[in-house]
Amino acid sequence: MTEPVIAAKAPIPIDVEAGKIYWWCACGKSSKQPFCDGSHKGSGIEPVKYEATESQKAWFCACKQTANRPLCDGAHKKL
Repeated sequence: MTEPVIAAKAPIPIDVEAGKIYWWCACGKSSKQPFCDGSHKGSGIEPVKYEATESQKAWFCACKQTANRPLCDGAHKKL
């Protein structure tokens, strides 16, 4: 499997809306970080579906190394 590109070494805060579905970029190639723009095609890496359960600020991983996909777990601190 192809390794993801590190888009940034800090999470991206996004105000999400309850009930809305977001597609997180897992490959790191999207120009619309932290969300998918289709740049993964042919990479073997697929975007991750995230459905907001409540309206709040969510911290999406941009280093693509999180174990809590798609949200940040602090993995960027080890890069």
